[in-house]
Amino acid sequence: MSNSPVKALQSFPRATHVGSLLRPRVLFEKRSQLEEGKCSAKDLKDAEDIAVGDVLELQRSLGISEITDGEMKKASFFDGVFEKLEGMVYMPARPITEFKRYIPYIAMLYAAGAPTDATYYCNGKIKRTKPFYVEEFKALRSLVSPEEVKNIKVNMCPPAWWHHRHGSQLSYDLNVYKNDDEFFDALGVAYRAEFKELYELGCRNIQLDDPTFAFFCYDPTIEGMKAEGVDPDALLETYIRSVNVCTKDRPSDLKVGLHMCRGNYKGFHFCEGGYDRIAEKVFVGLDVDTLYLEYDDERSGSFEPLKHVPLNKTVVLGLVTTKNPKLENIDDLKRRVDEAATVMSQGNPKRSKEIALNHPQCGFASVWQGNPLTEEDQKNKLTLVVETAKQIWRDF
Repeated sequence: MSNSPVKALQSFPRATHVGSLLRPRVLFEKRSQLEEGKCSAKDLKDAEDIAVGDVLELQRSLGISEITDGEMKKASFFDGVFEKLEGMVYMPARPITEFKRYIPYIAMLYAAGAPTDATYYCNGKIKRTKPFYVEEFKALRSLVSPEEVKNIKVNMCPPAWWHHRHGSQLSYDLNVYKNDDEFFDALGVAYRAEFKELYELGCRNIQLDDPTFAFFCYDPTIEGMKAEGVDPDALLETYIRSVNVCTKDRPSDLKVGLHMCRGNYKGFHFCEGGYDRIAEKVFVGLDVDTLYLEYDDERSGSFEPLKHVPLNKTVVLGLVTTKNPKLENIDDLKRRVDEAATVMSQGNPKRSKEIALNHPQCGFASVWQGNPLTEEDQKNKLTLVVETAKQIWRDF
């Protein structure tokens, strides 16, 4: 990973978004029909392909250079990895008692009286026998010019997504992997193989969408962990390592970011709390180039934790919410960017104020049903991001 803050700034776009976008009406209806058994998978794929072209044109028309396929081909943000790995088995109805109650959305399932939930379990040696997102990348690559390929961003499920639901004792067969290090080392091999293949195809930007770290900012989760005999600090270190074994030894021009999502299900979040508890360990310890944070409302805490961001990492502040259609005030956004930049410039080590950025705080549609916004609302939010960037940075 580069230690140059100048390189990080020069290679990062001034206006971007986390990745997922609202599914256009035709695709939304087609996925609904598929779930009801009223259309074929081929019908859905055709609609997905059209939708990818539509969201590509949307991003281009607004001046957003860092482009994604909007996750049009996913039902949920975590699709695409574990169902393709040898050694992982799908469990459609695992007893709820085998899920960690201290995880906020699992607590909601307990409260609702759900007897089971779907999940994945490791019952054999993990091996990547199929690519995760290669076909999606190739499809989007075919729609852009050779010069634009480097601007494509691939959103990816994080390695700890299923582990945090079950903990160290129930995530994998202990006869296969004796501990978390062995389990995540095996996942790391699979992820690095995916990174390598994507890189060879021209990909230069990968983003892990990981709600796990935000749970460590939430007091009820920390208290729940301790009540179950789980050491939050040790588990946090485990999850930092789970990312680092995936990103290590990557090419210097492959940019990897991590989005610390606080939950995004049809406009609802799952946890709150400032980054103070985790900032020094996570901001410094993660081997990534970009930290996608969320500062869209008071639940996110103050900017003070940003003083721990190293010089070789770029920060996305996440000031524009995707949870509701209310449009933020551009002067307020500029003021908050300046506040964040001031904190960072006074941190250790010190740096220029220009490295703080403003972008949407989460995906517009982490699940296919999307958030309670219209496509016009989404366009207005993205337009606001671009216009704010233009007013802040003269080189935009």
